[in-house]
Amino acid sequence: MKVKKLLLVLFCSLAIQNLTTAQTDSIIKAKVLDDGSQDAEKFYNSGIANFAAKNFSGALNDFNQAIALKPDFERAYYNRGATKFEMKDYNGAISDFDKALTINQTADSYFSRGQAKYALGNKDGATADYSKTLEIKVDYAQAYYYRGGIKFENADYKGAIEDFTKAITIKPDYAYAYNDRGSAKRQMDDLKGAISDYNKALVANSELAFTHNNLASAKRKQGDFKGAISDYTEAINQKKDYYVAYNNRGSAKLDNGDYQGAVDDFSKAIQIKADYSYAFNNRAYAKYKLKDYKGSIEDCTKAIQLNASYGYAYLNRGIAKEMLRDNAGACADWKKAAELGVESARNYNGDCK
Repeated sequence: MKVKKLLLVLFCSLAIQNLTTAQTDSIIKAKVLDDGSQDAEKFYNSGIANFAAKNFSGALNDFNQAIALKPDFERAYYNRGATKFEMKDYNGAISDFDKALTINQTADSYFSRGQAKYALGNKDGATADYSKTLEIKVDYAQAYYYRGGIKFENADYKGAIEDFTKAITIKPDYAYAYNDRGSAKRQMDDLKGAISDYNKALVANSELAFTHNNLASAKRKQGDFKGAISDYTEAINQKKDYYVAYNNRGSAKLDNGDYQGAVDDFSKAIQIKADYSYAFNNRAYAKYKLKDYKGSIEDCTKAIQLNASYGYAYLNRGIAKEMLRDNAGACADWKKAAELGVESARNYNGDCK
């Protein structure tokens, strides 16, 4: 990678959504139980109220009491699992979802167990549970969405697009699914399709800052730098501390020849996130274009201090050093960059002794 190629951090939304939302429709008040266990029902309903109020420790105690009084209380196990998920006790949540499933195999319990497995990094287990969810309930949009997310993470972009499309077919205003399908299309260089999906996501929810960022990145890849700058600006307007969008807008400004504007944006990204090594490296290049070679070297050095294996920062620092006639320093940096796997550094290092 030559100095003119910038290493960017592009945000793609594929994070797990809060399980509270997923569970809201499923957490319902218990009906009168067949065995007349009114006390169990009272504790259960109290647990529901505490969960809704985000008093998770209180909810946990209530569900414990309900289960103690009625050991086969499926919904109490399920909702206790949801409570443990909120408390980040993912193994405990899985145990409760397992118990609920032994009593009654529901789509909700499989889906929620999949969420807990995903939170523990068990993608295969999560995928299996999402698929089982869909066997029971074919129109479970979230199961398609999260299964598609795992396929995206595994670089199965075609499979991800298929699942996101199914989620959208079931839920036509599913903004997250439009966003992530757009990102999968972008990975397959279908920029027109990606831009279309990002725009559809914003129609469904205009306040998704990361979608504005993603739309801008697709436009930048198309060569529409002014359009990209405009959308990065909208992302920043939506989220004032969006350091990734500042970094990316700075890169678009570089592409558009606005080097000082780029320095300003990279500086803002660094102000928000002081250990953002990519922004230091990118600002180094902008300073290089402004012939501030000393400042470029300083920024590359900072990037290296933050990330000792940052090969491109060594490459760029070497280029700036060469401009200041520090040939020995330049050669040392290019050698280090090559050792770190930057193939283009060998082109610069060829004239070094």
